[in-house]
Amino acid sequence: MTRNMSVAAKTPRPLIAACQMTSTADKDENFATCSQLVQEAVARSARMVFLPEAFDFISSSTKETLSQAETLQGDIIQRYKDLARECGVWLSLGGFHERGSDWENDQRIYNSHLILDSKGSIVSVYRKTHLFDVELEGRVSLKESKFTIPGPEIALPVSTPVGKVGLAVCYDLRFPEISLALAQEGAELLTFPSAFTLTTGLAHWEVLLRARAIETQCYVVAAAQTGRHNERRTSFGHAMVVDPWGCVVAQCSEGTGLCCAEVDLQYLHRIRQEMPIMMHRRVDLYGKAVAMKAKPNL
Repeated sequence: MTRNMSVAAKTPRPLIAACQMTSTADKDENFATCSQLVQEAVARSARMVFLPEAFDFISSSTKETLSQAETLQGDIIQRYKDLARECGVWLSLGGFHERGSDWENDQRIYNSHLILDSKGSIVSVYRKTHLFDVELEGRVSLKESKFTIPGPEIALPVSTPVGKVGLAVCYDLRFPEISLALAQEGAELLTFPSAFTLTTGLAHWEVLLRARAIETQCYVVAAAQTGRHNERRTSFGHAMVVDPWGCVVAQCSEGTGLCCAEVDLQYLHRIRQEMPIMMHRRVDLYGKAVAMKAKPNL
């Protein structure tokens, strides 16, 4: 027992940071906020920083959203590549408004989650597959599919300094199949950069995040938008990190900020060994969640 505790004590536990912000239509102001959060996380020794959905901007209309969308080769992503390289840190950029593949003809976008390494290179892109088309009478009315293209595939987990990271975005959280598929492919962390509404956040945010952690035995990292973006939109906030046992180990308070947590992969694998739920799954009855392609579409 003493020997095992000694070995565990010497094993490095990388630090991650989940960020919370209130994006507006001002790209420069949003970047300044994100840059400050990333630098603060690095000052705390974070190895990977997770930014929320719509970190680039949140506009007040579909027309304005489409007018501000860029490609992966545009100015905004170049700024984040430079930031990752200058800070020497990995970045999760969830919910970037990426111009679609047939932009000139249909003026539609992808809701894209990018991973940048510490050299500023794009190592993975996941395009949100589940679009938020919801009508809650008198409370929430959003139709993401009006201007967004659903992603064609799930991206394989990415090997990072903090573990193997599985990519998703916001509304994907409600579909356990994507989390199970990523876990089956070796994910140790699942990340759900989000902009949950107040109504759905109050009811479902924490319970969904904890459920995904428990059923996959993964860390769950959920950067979040918070507060009032414009006269039409307000987000729930409560960015958090949940451990593989389903415990909330870090959570942001109100306003712009970040929360940090250690990633203990020894703990994760011990949980999986003691309760091997992936081995107990009856794939003969209901199959694997999904078959993934070998390479992400960059």
